[in-house]
Order: sequence, then structure tokens, then C-alpha cells
Amino acid sequence: MNAIEAPFATVLLPGLACDAGMWQAQQVALGARFAPCVSDVHTRADSIAGMAMTLLADHPGELVLIGASMGGRVALEAARLAPHRVRGLALLGSTARADTDALRAVRLQAIEMFEAGEGDDVLEANVWFVFDRSAWDDQPLLDRYLAMVRRAGTPQLVRQNRAMVAAPDGAPGLREIRCPTLVVCGEGDGVTPPECSREIAAGIAGAQLHLLPDCGHMLTMEKPQRVNALLLDWLSRLS
Repeated sequence: MNAIEAPFATVLLPGLACDAGMWQAQQVALGARFAPCVSDVHTRADSIAGMAMTLLADHPGELVLIGASMGGRVALEAARLAPHRVRGLALLGSTARADTDALRAVRLQAIEMFEAGEGDDVLEANVWFVFDRSAWDDQPLLDRYLAMVRRAGTPQLVRQNRAMVAAPDGAPGLREIRCPTLVVCGEGDGVTPPECSREIAAGIAGAQLHLLPDCGHMLTMEKPQRVNALLLDWLSRLS
């Protein structure tokens, strides 16, 4: 099968503060057969629901949505809004939960720091939180991540964090998802711990769950070959 024969459009949804840079390895690996495109809806709407509606307007027809972190929240919302159009979901390092009070407080504090011009301090501290310890000595990888989140800029960092603060609890709606679903998480994910992925997989009938050892939150960058293999196998069976 080549890309023009695929019976669906494959859309990659970045996480908060991220862009196509987090999907470099996946675009190469999936490109020949599935021609994935990277969405930027998270930069063009102020809420998870708004991002999902923009996504559905951007891409008519049947969709396979591959979302990382916040992108997974957008994918789940799109599947809720248009279940007849979403052919499959791959949710990487994501969660269906609303922010806890503690996480909401952390986000609001980060927003204050971004708006006060102290964003670099937040981003540099975040590096050690989003990557597994096994990646901490990989300076080129850390530099790629920092360059990517700095590209987002303060207005986007504030808007996207506010969208997550306001996002409702999506866990009760998981049982309504009927499409094939792949759930992948790093065992060392400190942002959306494995329990969040286990909850998604348990809530969606027939969902597949894979936990990657020695991997944190940025699994598409930390373990690209493993992620690519899982996605290719899953997409091939959808086709």
C-alpha cells in the first residue's frame, strides 16, 4: 500500500509547547505509506474543544489521529464530537483526566512566570521532568527539545496551559470510544504517569496498551524506533 491508497488521513497532534519537531522520526517512518501531516490546531484555538473542532474542520473525511500528551486530549475530544469520522486513535503519553488542584496550581504559577518574562527558567527546569533519567546525558536531544518549546513563544505557552487548566474530566467518556485505540506511555513518564494510560486503556474497549522502559514523557523523541514500530504495525492493521 502507498500513501495515496490509505483509506484515511493520518494526523499527528503535538503536545503542549511542541510542534512538528517532536514528530520528525515518525514523519520519516510513516511517510511512505501513510503520509502523515502535523496539525497546528493547538496554536489556533483557546480550548481543547476548540482545537478539536478546528481539527475536524481542517481535515474532512475519515481520520486516524495520533496525539501526544495534550494532543491526545484533542484527539479524544475529536472522537467524542465526530465518532463516525475517527477511524482510530493512538494516544502517546496522554491522559483523559482533568488537572488535579496541585497540577492546576503548578500551571498557573508557570503562567505567571511566563508573563513576567521568566519563561526560560520554567522551560529549563522542565527538561529534567519530561525526560527519563536515561536521556539526561543526551545533550543534543535536550537541546532539540529546548529549541522546540522556545519556538512556541510566551503567548502560546500561556494559552495552551490555560486550555489544559480549563479542560474537563474526559475519563467518564472513554467508554463511548468505539474505534481501535493504541495507548503508549513511558514507564518513567513524570507528566502523565503510566496510571493515566492504564486508565485510558481500561476505559476504551479493546484498546492496546504498551509501556516503554527507560522512557519519559517525550517518547516520540526518546524512543523513536520503538514508537515507530508500534505505530506502523497498528496503522497497517487499520488499513
